Amino acid sequence: MAVEMHAGLASEGGSKLKMIISYVDALPSGEEKGVFYALDLGGTNFRVLRVQLGGKEGRVIKQEHDEISIPPHLMTGGSNELFDFIASSLAKFVASEGEDFHLAEGRQRELGFTFSFPVKQTSIASGTLINWTKGFSIDETVGEDVVTELTKALERQGLDMKVTALINDTIGTLAGGRYDDNDVIAAVILGTGTNAAYVERANAIPKWHDLLPKSGDMVINMEWGNFRSSHLPLTEFDQALDAESLNPGEQVYEKLISGMYLGEIVRRVLLKMAEEASLFGDEVPPKLKIPFIIRTPYMSMMHCDRSPDLRTVGAKLKDILGVQSTSLKTRRLVVDVCDIVAKRAACLAAAGIHGILKKLGRDVPNTDKQRTVIAVDGGLYEHYTIFAECVESTLRDMLGEEVSSTIVIKLAKDGSGIGAALLAAAHSQYREAEEL
Repeated sequence: MAVEMHAGLASEGGSKLKMIISYVDALPSGEEKGVFYALDLGGTNFRVLRVQLGGKEGRVIKQEHDEISIPPHLMTGGSNELFDFIASSLAKFVASEGEDFHLAEGRQRELGFTFSFPVKQTSIASGTLINWTKGFSIDETVGEDVVTELTKALERQGLDMKVTALINDTIGTLAGGRYDDNDVIAAVILGTGTNAAYVERANAIPKWHDLLPKSGDMVINMEWGNFRSSHLPLTEFDQALDAESLNPGEQVYEKLISGMYLGEIVRRVLLKMAEEASLFGDEVPPKLKIPFIIRTPYMSMMHCDRSPDLRTVGAKLKDILGVQSTSLKTRRLVVDVCDIVAKRAACLAAAGIHGILKKLGRDVPNTDKQRTVIAVDGGLYEHYTIFAECVESTLRDMLGEEVSSTIVIKLAKDGSGIGAALLAAAHSQYREAEEL
């Protein structure tokens, strides 16, 4: 991982790891004050959020948010229609701003925009859409600056608001994590998908040709789901899953470790056991042949079953696959498969985190015992206890006792919301005036 990180920082296309320069050169310090907004667009729903920040003493004084569903026809319609719908929802939300929120006299409202689609970032507050994913298909937006599209829609609504930061959810998690804990140096998403972002020294990025930022730092969006290496332990099940996927040969690491795929790997293993070793009796359950029928939350419930007769496992096999009755031996085998798949994923995720620490020189003992904190968000890590515990214990084993005593993995929830508002504050147009 560390080798590929170096290659990705050296040149565009130098590695399967994109190592995207985010233009975020300042993370929240805790000094930020005022009212800031966030818009989080990453799927069929979007969220709007506002926070009142009170500096070092007050921190987050108050926050409010709202979630809005996007009508399906707008996901495949025109660009203006989609952004007008978002802007009008935002205008309604701004109109409900209560007495507790105090916008300083003469100031424009500022917004952090979390946009979780592939974007070529061109500055802290601009980026062109590479392509839509997740069911969106609006050709006229592709190649356009999404901040410009949103800004024009805000103007059409008569809403005086400036987008000061365009980010993705991983960078939002990093910002939210740093606001809560100054020792946070990286963020990892372990959910349906997976990604990581971390703070790099700007002078260690050969492909950065602009002036070095005042802070000397630059946040890198690794897009680590696309990592691949001959060292990854790919089985016949992984290779078949990849070949039959929508993006063969891409996101190989993600297909080994993220919540989208773990249940499907389990299904493929159980299917082979059913076909070749009559795991569920003479008949192969027809439902076992349906791709993605075993979702990772079901896998987690079976894996975490602590009852002596594994009754949850039996109930899930009945509910999901229509297997009416199973022996205890069969149920134990199913748990064993879940265990192997989950723990392999956790070990590989821990190895990825170790790669970041190695790149930053934090994988060796330091004399001042400086803390290093990794902020982690995502349902897989938050809800799948055995997975989370295995990530932590594997990282401890890889680092050794002395180093691991200074490394902390911290659950950081909802980075994509509050993190975006905090980055809007950290990159506010009024920031330098306040520093004088």
